[in-house]
Amino acid sequence: MKYSTKLSDTIHLLSFLCLGEGKKMTSARIAESVKTNPAYIRQLMSALKKAGLISTVQGQAQAALTRPAEQISMLDIYRAVEGNKPLLHLDIHTNPECGVGVNIQLAAGDFYREVQEAAEKKMQEISLQDIIDRFYERIGTEEIDLATDIEKQA
Repeated sequence: MKYSTKLSDTIHLLSFLCLGEGKKMTSARIAESVKTNPAYIRQLMSALKKAGLISTVQGQAQAALTRPAEQISMLDIYRAVEGNKPLLHLDIHTNPECGVGVNIQLAAGDFYREVQEAAEKKMQEISLQDIIDRFYERIGTEEIDLATDIEKQA
């Protein structure tokens, strides 16, 4: 079963915009870092723009956050690209004539809702800035040259 990487890719995209603030950030340049195609990046950026998290200028590489990174939660990002899609999914294709098949899904669903609420609460507490700060902790510096970083990957 395939799982979605939209949240991860979107956090990457937003972090890249923050780290490269003031520089031209084309969808091709961001896609190179995410290791995907520019059309997918533009799709994510469209969802972020619709959610009010970034502003863009059509035809120009000038995407920018609409508010500081510390004011954008992981939940904001998740909702922008995944909507209200739950993190866990029930198998609704069980045999309707089997008492276990129907009722075990309903019982599990009660706990899935608890997990969803706990996850959303935690995601609301984590900001994009928290993620960027952790990034800097991991690389051991507070500066990064995105142009050099991308060249190293090529």
